[in-house]
Amino acid sequence: MHAHRLDRVPRRGNRLPETGLAHNGNTMNNWIGGIPLSEREYLFGPFRFIPAQQSLLRGETSLRLSSRALEVLATLLERPGELVSKSELIARVWPKSIVEDCNLKVHVAALRRALDEGEGHHYVGTVSGRGYRFVAPVSCHPLTAHPPPPARKAYDLPVPANRMIGRDDTALAMMRLLIAQRFATIVGPGGIGKTTVALALAEALYRQHGIETCFVDLSPLREQQFVAGALAAALGLSIHSSDATPALVACLRDRRLLLILDSCEHVIDAAAALAERLIAGAAGVMVLSTSREPLRAAGEYVQRLAPLDFPGDALPRTAAHALQYAAVELFAERAAQCVDGYRLNDMDAPAVAEICRRLEGNALAIELAARRMDAFSARELAHRLDDRFRLLKRGLRGALARHRTLSAALDWSYEYLSPAEQAILRAVSVFAGPFTLDAAHALCGKAGADELAVIDGVADLVAKSLISPIVTGSLTYYRLLDTTKAYAQDKLEGSGEMAAIRRRHADWFRLLLERASIEWEARPTADWLADYGRAIDDVRAALIWARSADGDSSIAIALTAAAIPLWMHLSLLDECCQRVGQALAAGAAGSQPSARDEMKFHAALAAALLYAHGPLAATADAWTSALSLAEALEDNEYRLRALWGLAVYRSYTGEYREVLALARRFRAIADSRGDRAAYISVDRLIATALHYLGDQQSAHRHLKVMLSRYVAPVQRSHIARFQLDQRAAALGTLANVRWIQGFPDQALLAAEDALSGARDSDHALSLFNALAHAACPIALYLGDYKQAERLLEELFEHLARHALTVWSALWRCLRGMLLVQGGEVRGLPMLAAALDELRQAGFRLRYRSYLGVLAAAWGRHGKHAEAMAAIGEALAGCKASGEQWCLAELLRIKGELLEATDEQAAETLYLRSLHVAASQRALSWQLRTAINLATLRIRQGRADEGHAVLSAVYDQFTEGFESLDLRRARQLLTPDRAYRLCG
Repeated sequence: MHAHRLDRVPRRGNRLPETGLAHNGNTMNNWIGGIPLSEREYLFGPFRFIPAQQSLLRGETSLRLSSRALEVLATLLERPGELVSKSELIARVWPKSIVEDCNLKVHVAALRRALDEGEGHHYVGTVSGRGYRFVAPVSCHPLTAHPPPPARKAYDLPVPANRMIGRDDTALAMMRLLIAQRFATIVGPGGIGKTTVALALAEALYRQHGIETCFVDLSPLREQQFVAGALAAALGLSIHSSDATPALVACLRDRRLLLILDSCEHVIDAAAALAERLIAGAAGVMVLSTSREPLRAAGEYVQRLAPLDFPGDALPRTAAHALQYAAVELFAERAAQCVDGYRLNDMDAPAVAEICRRLEGNALAIELAARRMDAFSARELAHRLDDRFRLLKRGLRGALARHRTLSAALDWSYEYLSPAEQAILRAVSVFAGPFTLDAAHALCGKAGADELAVIDGVADLVAKSLISPIVTGSLTYYRLLDTTKAYAQDKLEGSGEMAAIRRRHADWFRLLLERASIEWEARPTADWLADYGRAIDDVRAALIWARSADGDSSIAIALTAAAIPLWMHLSLLDECCQRVGQALAAGAAGSQPSARDEMKFHAALAAALLYAHGPLAATADAWTSALSLAEALEDNEYRLRALWGLAVYRSYTGEYREVLALARRFRAIADSRGDRAAYISVDRLIATALHYLGDQQSAHRHLKVMLSRYVAPVQRSHIARFQLDQRAAALGTLANVRWIQGFPDQALLAAEDALSGARDSDHALSLFNALAHAACPIALYLGDYKQAERLLEELFEHLARHALTVWSALWRCLRGMLLVQGGEVRGLPMLAAALDELRQAGFRLRYRSYLGVLAAAWGRHGKHAEAMAAIGEALAGCKASGEQWCLAELLRIKGELLEATDEQAAETLYLRSLHVAASQRALSWQLRTAINLATLRIRQGRADEGHAVLSAVYDQFTEGFESLDLRRARQLLTPDRAYRLCG
C-alpha cells in the first residue's frame, strides 16, 4: 500500500476508497463519519479492534497486550497509510511523561508480535528514523456487538512472544494426560520449546475446562530451599514458616488449579519433593513441570518433547513441500517478522530446509537463525551456519550434539552484535530477575557507556529477541531467556569482567534497597512492593557473590541490613532469619557489622522468629540484644521497638506482669522524646495486660483514654513499629473487657468496629488479631453460632492467602470450640490437636481459656480423666503466671466436672468462682456460674436458694438480653422450668 495523506486521497462520497475509513477534514478525530469513538470498531485481516474497550480480538480470542501498545495501534488506525512520527506517538501514548524512543520501540515490537501470527501479513511499517504507518487495508464501522469481557483469571500467565507451531498434537495429548494423571513433566534440551507448550496447554485447559493456572518461573532461583517460597509468591501467599510446603498444601487442598513449575533442572530435588507433596495433599491440583531431565518423583509422567519436525537428507525442492515441516514453518514465520513481505519461495526452500535440518528442529536455534534473514539470503545463511557448526564441534568435542547446535546459533547471533550490544548483553546476564534500564546502566555505564547508549542498546537487543520486555502498567522491565542468560554469562566469564560486573550488581541493589528502606514505613505496601518486590532474586544472587571467596563481606553486611524491609514486606521471615543469622555469624568471625547494623539485625531476627516460629527463647534473646545495642547507641526508636517486641513476646508467653514492667519503661522513653503516638499506643499494651490479669476496670479506663486520644497515622509507621493497627487492636481488647463486665451489646459493637478497622488497614496481622481475638470469641460468647461460622470462614480465607502457623492453630481452636459447643464430637480432636500445637510453640495468649473449653467438652462426652487433666493444667497455669481473667470460668468448669460425683465439692467451687468473678466485677462469668449453682440447688430441692442466687446476678444486667447465657437464665427462673428440674 502506498502512503498518502488523507486530505490528498481521492474521495468517493465521504469514504476512503482503499481503507473504507470515514474522513473528516485532514485528520481523524473523535467522530468518523458520524461514528463516535465510544461506538467505533476497526476490522483488518482476521482482527477486530475496539478502542473504547481497549480490546483487540483475533476471531473470538482476546489478545493480551499492554494498554500502551493498544494506544499505539489506535493512533495508527486513525490515520491508515499515513506516516505517524515518533514524537506524535510518544505525545499520544505518554501525554504527561518524557520518554525515550526505545520505550516506543518496545511497544511497537509487542504489537507486531501480536498481529503477525503466522499469516505472513504485514500491518505496521517502519520509516527509518521517522516513525510508523499502518500499511494493511482497514475499515471502520459502528460497533455492532460488544464482545463479552474475558473471564478474569486469578493468576496471569506470561504472554507468549509468538504462537505455538507444530506442537498441537503434543499439547492435546498432554492435556488428556494431565486430566487423567495430574502430574507430568515436559522434558527436553534448552530451547526445544518446553515452556511454549506448557503455556499453550494452560490456555487450552482454561478455555475448555475453566482450570486456572499459576505459573512459577524457577530459573531465577539458585538455592533449592526457595522453591516452595517461589510458589507461595506466585500464588500471592505469605508463608511464615521454616517449611512452607505444609501451608501450601493446606491452602491448595480445596483448589482446582494447574501449577506450572518452569525450569526445574537446577533445583530438581526441591521441585520433585514439592510436586509429590502437592499431588498427595491437594486432590484438585495438577502439576506440570518443565525440565531438561525428569524429576524422578512419585506419580510423575514424563513427556519428552521431540524436536520440531524437520526435513531429512532428501531436502524438499518446493516451498509447499517444505512448509509441511513444522521447523520450516517456524523459520518462515519468524523470517517474515523481521523482513517486510518475506514469504518462503521455491528458490529458498532447499536452503531453509537445510538450516532446519542442521539445527535439528530446535525451536530457539531456528528462531535465532531466521532473524538474520534481514542481513543474509537463505543460501548465505545456510553456508555460514554450516561453517560455524564445524568450528564449534572442534572446540566443544565433549558437548552433547543439541547443545553444540544451540550454542552455535547463539554464538553466531552474538558475534553479529555490535561491541556495545555485546557488552550490554554480557553485563545484564548477571541479573537473576527482571531489570530496569536504570539497573542496566548502573552495570554498563561504569564501563564507559552513556545512558542513551545503554537505552538504545537494550532496545536493539529487544528487537533482536535476545532480551524480552515485561510491560507492567507504566513501567517496563526486561529479562533474558534462561538459555541466552547462560550463554552470555559464559561470555562474561571469558571476558574477565565477571568480578567487576558482580560488584556493580551488588552495589546497585545495595543502593536501591537503602533507598527502599527509607521509604518502607512511609508508603502503602502495594506501592512499595510494586517498585521493590521484584528485586528479591537479585538480592539473593548478590548476597551469594558477596559472601563468596571473590566477594566483599562489607557489601554483604550492608546489603543484608538494607534488605530487611524487603523480607518483612514479602513475609519471607525464614529467609530473613537465615540471612540475618549469616550476617551476625560473619561478625563473630571477624567481618564485623557496625553497631547500628547489628542492632537492626537482632531486631529483625527477633521479629521474624516471633511470627515465623512463635515465642521461642531465641526471640527474647534477640530482642534483648537489640535493646542493649539501642541503649548503647542512644537510639530511642529502636529502644521503643525492642521494648514493644519484648512486651509482645511476654504477652504471647502469658507473662503479663512483665508486660506491665516493660510498658512502664516504654512510656518513660516515649514521654521523654515527645513521641505522642508511642505514648498513646502503650495504653493499649497496658490495658491488654491488665485485662488478662483480671483487672477489667483498670483495663477499661486505659482503653478509653487511648481511644479518645488516638489519631490515625498518615504513614504506616505505627504498624511497622507496633505490629498491629493500634485502634483496631484496642477495640478488640475493649470488646472482650466489656463482655466480661456484663455489657454484651457494647462488646459486639466494639468487636464489629475492630473488625472494620482491621479490614480497612489492609494489614494481615491486624485482621488476624481482630478475627481471632475479638470478633470470633464474642460471637461464641453470645451464642451467635451462625455469625461465628461466617467469621471463621473469613479467617480461613485470609489464612489461605497468608499462611501463618500460629494463627492457623488459633483458627483450628476456634473452629473446634464452635463444633463442640454445637455438640459435635468431631470438634474434640481438632481442638485438642490445635492446643497441643500452641503448647509446643510456647504460645499462651488465651490458651488457658481454650483449655477450659476442651475440659468441659471432654466431660460432656464421658472423658473424665482427660477433662480433669486439662482443667488441672489450666488452673495451675493461671496460678503460676498470675493470669486471672478466666479464673472464675475455669473454677466453674471444674465444678461442673465434679458435680456428677461430688456435689459438695462442686458447690464449693461454684461459690469460689462467684467470689472471684464478683471481686473482678466480671458479671458475665458470674452469670454462668450462677446458672450452674442454681441448677444444682434446684435439683437438690433448694429452688428458692437457686433462684435467689441467679436473680441477684441477672438483675444487674442492663443489655444483651438476647444473648445465649441470659436466655438460659430466664428459662431457669421460670417457675415451671424449676418444677421440671425438681421432678
